[in-house]
Amino acid sequence: MKILLIEDEPELAATIKASLEKELFLVEHAADFDSAMEKVSLYEYDCILLDIMLPGGSGLEILEELKKSNISGNVIIISAKDSLDDKLTGLGLGADDYLTKPFHIAELNARIKAVFRRKNLSGSNQIATANTNLDLSERTFSVDGLLFPLNRKEFDILNYFLVNKNRLITKNALAEHVWGDHIDQADNFDFIYYQIKNLRKKLQSSDAKIEIQSIYGVGYKLVEL
Repeated sequence: MKILLIEDEPELAATIKASLEKELFLVEHAADFDSAMEKVSLYEYDCILLDIMLPGGSGLEILEELKKSNISGNVIIISAKDSLDDKLTGLGLGADDYLTKPFHIAELNARIKAVFRRKNLSGSNQIATANTNLDLSERTFSVDGLLFPLNRKEFDILNYFLVNKNRLITKNALAEHVWGDHIDQADNFDFIYYQIKNLRKKLQSSDAKIEIQSIYGVGYKLVEL
């Protein structure tokens, strides 16, 4: 899962980022209004953690821009302002949850997963497709009830494909989602080809009834067989 953390307090941001990365989330960070606006306009995220009070502007303005641009990001407001008006405004602008500082990282983690389940998986922790099952809580992959090991990147790639089944996934979108926003500094996509090649082998050897198809010159698409 790819998360954007918009938070200007360095120590809190570092704590949140480190804790979420232990949960194997990919976390990008923006410390002010302008850098946050740049990231949300250029990249897609599974979840956005948004502070209201930011250098250069308000988090509520970011929410307004997201709404105007029809950009769907699962937004959780994290704010020291425990104001009913702010909560109602934030939720009215499309935020999915509101968490008041200080909070326990475990609670934030739970709310992130809950928002993702509601938005993408109809409340489930699992993605069942054909004869396969991906368990997001246990980070396991099974075919016909038998477990088959995937490395971290293979799991994240398969997760992204399954959530976007039958949709064209460009190489850029896949790279940004699984490896982060700094992917534009890479010279080529050889590392993606390598991971896709290995994942395909594992799907074939496990007799999974799903397939990652190449769309020549553009990207990939996962389909049921």
